Amino acid sequence: MRVIIVDDEALARALLREYLGAHADITIVADCANGFEAVKAIAELQPDLVFLDIQMPKLNGFEVVELAATANPATRYLFVTAFDQYALKAFEVRAVDYLLKPFSQQRFDAALASARAALAPHDGVAAVVRDARARSGPLERVLIRDGARVHVIAAADIEVIEAQDDYVEISAADKRWLKNQRLAELEAQLDPGRFVRVHRSYIVNVAKMRRIEAQTKDSHICVMHDGRSVPVSRSGLQKLRELLA
Repeated sequence: MRVIIVDDEALARALLREYLGAHADITIVADCANGFEAVKAIAELQPDLVFLDIQMPKLNGFEVVELAATANPATRYLFVTAFDQYALKAFEVRAVDYLLKPFSQQRFDAALASARAALAPHDGVAAVVRDARARSGPLERVLIRDGARVHVIAAADIEVIEAQDDYVEISAADKRWLKNQRLAELEAQLDPGRFVRVHRSYIVNVAKMRRIEAQTKDSHICVMHDGRSVPVSRSGLQKLRELLA
């Protein structure tokens, strides 16, 4: 089994190495101190299993899963954390187990056995980790892969999101990025008290709106802080009126 260890604490990584040392069939192919290193290593090394911390600088564990899922959907994740409140969320992204720090060698071995079962031939190919975006609340930031780089955009900074076939174009801070995601999927992850789908092809951040203007008797537009005009459908206008009432 090819394994990657991801934790921002050196002592935590050392402990995992020690515990894994008791298992002769395990090969540790990478040891990562942050989420960006982890995403790169998972894409390049194609591990079977990742021991993944949750609270880390820059990218948290769930964001690592989201970004890495496209490059290597067969990789499975075993979360290792000091916080118990993420357990439900971890299993929503199909974690094979959830190790709560501190843990013993016995508990570690039981978690590794769960991982072996998940990767066993009778399971077929390891389940695709497609649901990495499942969350207990709305997105606070959006991650966008750009080659080897990752852009992290605060949701509050987003002005407009526009559908572009299988992509969305996200406008924020006078820049635009393309993200490989459907508009409806991203809409479901955003705060409905802040973001409104005003048209079949557009979502706007109401905090970034300057005004709503009537173009004709039956058509309206949103004028955004950056001066951009966004078409508003009848149903979109009704949503805005209800939210802003």
